[in-house]
Amino acid sequence: MKVTGTGGPSQASRPARGAGGAGGFRIVGAPAPAAAPAVSGASGVSGVMGVEALLALQDVESATERKRRSVNRAGRLLDELDALKIALLGGDLDPRQLDRLARAVREQRAATEDPRLEALLDEIETRAAVELAKLDVARNAA
Repeated sequence: MKVTGTGGPSQASRPARGAGGAGGFRIVGAPAPAAAPAVSGASGVSGVMGVEALLALQDVESATERKRRSVNRAGRLLDELDALKIALLGGDLDPRQLDRLARAVREQRAATEDPRLEALLDEIETRAAVELAKLDVARNAA
C-alpha cells in the first residue's frame, strides 16, 4: 500500500451521509428491542462457596509440593546433625542446637508417595532421634 499524502482517506471511500435518513448505524430488517421486564427485587443471595471450602482448597498440596517440602525438611535435619557433630568434636555443644534438632525431628512430615524417598527420610529421622536420645542420656548422667 502506498501513502500518497497526509490528507487522510479520500472522500470517495466514505459512505454518503443522509442516504439512510438520520445519521448513525442501523440494522436493516431487525425489529426494535422490546423493553425488559421490571425486576421486583432480589431474593436472598447465597454465596457460591463458604469460607471453609476456600480454606480447604488452600490446604490441598500437589505431590510435587509435598515431595519438595519433605526433601527440604530432610536437608534441615542433615544440616542440624552436621552442626551437632562439629560442636561435639569442638567441645562446645550449645543447648540451642539440641532444641533446633529436636524441633526439626518433631516437625510433621508430609507423605510423598515415593517409597525410596520415604525410606531415606525415615533413616534420617531415626539417626536424628538416636543422637538426641544419646545426648539426653549423657546430659542426665552428668
